[in-house]
Amino acid sequence: MEYGYYIYDSSDWPNFRWNREKLAERLGQIHYRQGVLTGRMNTLGFILHNEAVVDTLTLDVIKSSEIEGEILNKEQVRSSIAKRLGMDTNALIPTSRDIDSVVDMFVDATQNYNKPLTKKRLFGWHAALFPKGYSGMNKIKVGSWRDDIKGPMQVVSGPIGHQRVHFEAPPANRIEKEMAAFLEWYNGKDDTDLVLRAGIAHFWFVTIHPFEDGNGRIARAISDMTLARFEQSPQRFYSMSAQILAERDAYYKGLEKASKGTLDITEYLEGFLDILNKAFDNVEVTLSAVLRKARFWESCINITINDRQRLMLNKLLDGFEGKLTSSKWATIAKCSQDTASRDIDDLIEKGVLKKDSAGGRSTRYFIDDEKTEQAQKPHQHGRHR
Repeated sequence: MEYGYYIYDSSDWPNFRWNREKLAERLGQIHYRQGVLTGRMNTLGFILHNEAVVDTLTLDVIKSSEIEGEILNKEQVRSSIAKRLGMDTNALIPTSRDIDSVVDMFVDATQNYNKPLTKKRLFGWHAALFPKGYSGMNKIKVGSWRDDIKGPMQVVSGPIGHQRVHFEAPPANRIEKEMAAFLEWYNGKDDTDLVLRAGIAHFWFVTIHPFEDGNGRIARAISDMTLARFEQSPQRFYSMSAQILAERDAYYKGLEKASKGTLDITEYLEGFLDILNKAFDNVEVTLSAVLRKARFWESCINITINDRQRLMLNKLLDGFEGKLTSSKWATIAKCSQDTASRDIDDLIEKGVLKKDSAGGRSTRYFIDDEKTEQAQKPHQHGRHR
């Protein structure tokens, strides 16, 4: 595997340039959509607004990790975010140290967006991503820049002996100087649009690749932080990471092409803006889920629902993964199988739940959206109060 030419070998590195005219239309559309989205979210009530923020941050944390092949527990991530934002959401559950640490990084990036990005802060983020000092089964350097003891930092694919090098990062002895230049630029001010700065920061950081692992997640956190600076708001309503995951192959190909190109990064920034623009399309999914949850609880205002039932209904509304059976109900609600069955039957009778055609303990239960609107009628079934 031979070392090739990369953008950081340019004599004028890192003086990026781009064609403003080619980016103007995309940038204008994104600015417009950001404004419309902010205005729309501001019309939501306080509770719905907070629900949307928690849902978006949950999606961002999960998808950013999934890009790197790490699958996180959605319920734990959501619960950890709600706790850290001080939001009084239902059905909070215990969370693991690993989940809390990852969430800490993302919450710090978005909530403290106006604080300087420093070497110490980056080391803290890196340590949060790997609280046990391991990436999978491999021991790694945590909270410090990488070294080249194991050889050059390369992004490769293919079987051993026939590997293809997609990218080779600058030698470790350049990192201190490279990161000092990056941080000076990031914390400084110029006339570059902050949306473009989010894209530039992302590309610049992953090109340096300063850590042994976790560079992609930290780069995406830096992008989110920069976008929050542009909006002057810690409240996130769209997830770039979710869109990057949906276009992962094109995303990596774009980074690889730019890393082997010239300092004119117009094409890379076009791709970055396109991904960001598409991320706005997914807002409707988040918003519809939040509004569905609000409508559901409004429809149940005249129904008596116990704490166990409320816990489980919120889990369903928040996107319970897998089949909800009476056995799972009993386990999660910490009650007996008989109690779980009574809870479920009660909600079926009230028109809140319905079941699929399977029988026995493997029967799947889910919310009956068609019937919940009728659940407001106080005398339906004679059991509503």
